[in-house]
Amino acid sequence: MTSIRKVLTVAGSDSSGGAGLQADLKTFEEYGVFGFSAITSIVTMDPDQNWHHEVHPIPPALVEKQMKTVLSGGQLDAMKTGMLGSVEVIELLHHMIDKQDIANVVIDPVMVCKGEDEVVQPENGQATRDLLLPQATIVTLNLFEAGQLAGMGRITTLNEMKEAAHKIIEQGAKHVVIKGGKALRSEKAIDLFYDGKEFVLYEAEMLDTNYNHGAGCTFAAAIAAGLAKGNTVKESVAMAKKFTLDAIKQGFAFNRFVGPVWHGAYHNAHERMSN
Repeated sequence: MTSIRKVLTVAGSDSSGGAGLQADLKTFEEYGVFGFSAITSIVTMDPDQNWHHEVHPIPPALVEKQMKTVLSGGQLDAMKTGMLGSVEVIELLHHMIDKQDIANVVIDPVMVCKGEDEVVQPENGQATRDLLLPQATIVTLNLFEAGQLAGMGRITTLNEMKEAAHKIIEQGAKHVVIKGGKALRSEKAIDLFYDGKEFVLYEAEMLDTNYNHGAGCTFAAAIAAGLAKGNTVKESVAMAKKFTLDAIKQGFAFNRFVGPVWHGAYHNAHERMSN
């Protein structure tokens, strides 16, 4: 192993292991890249209150110390974001990306925890739009997040997805991928990729399962790992789609509230990973 690719996740911690930085690090390992983490918040889920989520932000000064630790090892090959905890952390990350000149930046704006309807830290949306989208190699969004960042509200059709993608590119992102999911009311699982010039549809079978906790984090982490290994953005998205689909197929019940994806599924199913 003469050249180990290094990838940083700046994200929240999910103690149930399916999402957040835990999902990111597992995905990085499966891709054969070395993962670093800076924890921005700790999310707890209460089994005595119907799995109610609480977000506990990490002080920005401590997040900065974590980043300093990571960056002492030299240049990163890619990084991704997840739940960022506060506007101050978003500002800190913005300056870090600018100073370090990181080539591959995947922004995954986590706005809602799975199983919850309330927007997590709504004040972070505007800061993400203003500071991080212009630095993004690619932004990965579900329909809700795309509607929020594009200022469109609820998105339910492919044409609305295209409109949202166009608006988000106008805000500075180089590429965007919007995940259709079940809310798109399609027989296929459709993801829409846009680079400002061309729309590309990635279609797969729609799986009837609730064992998909962490799918969004896993998808974004897989894109970051693919970029770190030298793949193009389109290649990274296509492979991430397959990786995440296999992970969902082999998801399992953690408890009566949640079922995470299985991050080792792609390697087990195909017994191959790109160099």
